[in-house]
Amino acid sequence: MVKLPAKLTARQRTFLIKLVELYREHRGPVHYSDLADRLGVNRFSAYDMLKVLEKKGLALSSYALAAEHSGPGRSLVVFSPTAQAAQIAGQTGTGLGDDWVSMRDRILAKLREARGANYRDILDDLLAHLPDAKTPVAYCAEMIGILLLNMRRAMPSPESRIRSLNPFRALAALRAGSDEAGLEALAGLSVGTTLATDDETKPSLTRRLLGQARRYQTTVAHLSAEARSALGQFLEEALDALD
Repeated sequence: MVKLPAKLTARQRTFLIKLVELYREHRGPVHYSDLADRLGVNRFSAYDMLKVLEKKGLALSSYALAAEHSGPGRSLVVFSPTAQAAQIAGQTGTGLGDDWVSMRDRILAKLREARGANYRDILDDLLAHLPDAKTPVAYCAEMIGILLLNMRRAMPSPESRIRSLNPFRALAALRAGSDEAGLEALAGLSVGTTLATDDETKPSLTRRLLGQARRYQTTVAHLSAEARSALGQFLEEALDALD
């Protein structure tokens, strides 16, 4: 787990996260005036803060032609986040919080455990943890594990996956276009698989999944681009754990 620098203040962290966001939007270095505009501060404050981040090893300054960036002068100072800065922003900017690593490892361990266990028991255990999710992204991560496991539960044998429409193949095709498409379609694929196989002996599970699936889709739709990116990576890890 990447640790925040010991003396990184909340204000410094805000500037860091916004620098990473703008760098990804621009697909290149960021002029400090752009950062100032986005945060609603003056340009000198933004420049000074970026120099502080540079001293901490979280930003790199360089020069670019004025035509490539907004701002005065023929040659401008621009900034790029370092690899460590991107990792920090990935943790703090998504709403995952400090418990992300332990939560991710727990879900992945449960998915691996399901390979040789009763899928329904593991699914019930994951559903029981939903009330513990403290952030929208944490809730979505829990739901990704639940929805994937439900898909596998509804198609327990390789033979059935060959004969039937395989939702995992459909998910892979959607994710080939974009991770966001896979995240958004996951709930529908999972619940649809349960309804199509008609193997549910306890309808309460289907009702619970339907209710949570609607909440999941709404939550994903309102997450930031960084949060969806983090969940897209987690979806890939979860699929690997379940195979």
